[in-house]
Amino acid sequence: MSERLPGSRFYEATYRIRTGDVDQEMRVRLDTVARYLQDIANDNLEATPFHDTDPFWIVRRTVIDVIEPIGWPGNVTLQRWCGGLSTRWTNMRVSIRADHETNRFNPEPRPAGRIETEAFWILVNEKGMPTRLSDEGFDLLAEMTHEHRLKWKTMHPDPLPEAGELSDLAPEDREHILRSTDFDAFKHLNNAAYWAAVEDELQSHADLVAGPHRAVIEYLRPIVPGVRIILRRRREAHRLLIWMLIGDNEGGQQVAATVSITDLRAAPTP
Repeated sequence: MSERLPGSRFYEATYRIRTGDVDQEMRVRLDTVARYLQDIANDNLEATPFHDTDPFWIVRRTVIDVIEPIGWPGNVTLQRWCGGLSTRWTNMRVSIRADHETNRFNPEPRPAGRIETEAFWILVNEKGMPTRLSDEGFDLLAEMTHEHRLKWKTMHPDPLPEAGELSDLAPEDREHILRSTDFDAFKHLNNAAYWAAVEDELQSHADLVAGPHRAVIEYLRPIVPGVRIILRRRREAHRLLIWMLIGDNEGGQQVAATVSITDLRAAPTP
């Protein structure tokens, strides 16, 4: 992931880690990280002219590198800047650091947490179609990076496997039950809610997140209320792949999102 250019502009915010942000091991969950990224994106938008000139953005991909786990209690400080852009989309980097505290429930001192993220955001108009950045918006973001010809390339080229090709560690498809609270005001599944399904899967693959790990999700099509999500999983030596499937009008299945969780201790970072 790109480093922030020395002296370049960035946006910073600090949030309190709450008990609802962590799992049973007091580790900040992946869906919590996604919510932090949404919060700082909204706050950043309101603090700049973007809320008037370039207000509507959708996320195409999110990459989360957990270098050192973040736990409760404590605070997280996020710094957000542009790591690359083109005329219609950007790679927004968010670096997350934690100042850990102790209490009677978690009394042992812990290393300072660190998570590095990068999200591919597409600017859209009121109808949800990709549109060009305003001149003011482009100039503002261009000051933060040398990459001004950003192109999309998937990080998940693996084709959807047939159910019979799956490993013994993930032998069959399963349904992930959605709740009404998982959907946003635009009747789309909230970005963070996708990660709740991933957290469910990680209960059976704890070895992948025992040390530094990379989580990548690519959003392919929206998930709307009333749709069933079926998870197809394939476990490899140091990686878990997940395909989130939804039904189509012809009774078939389409891939709505793809996810990978990779143990960085054993696999090189792509």
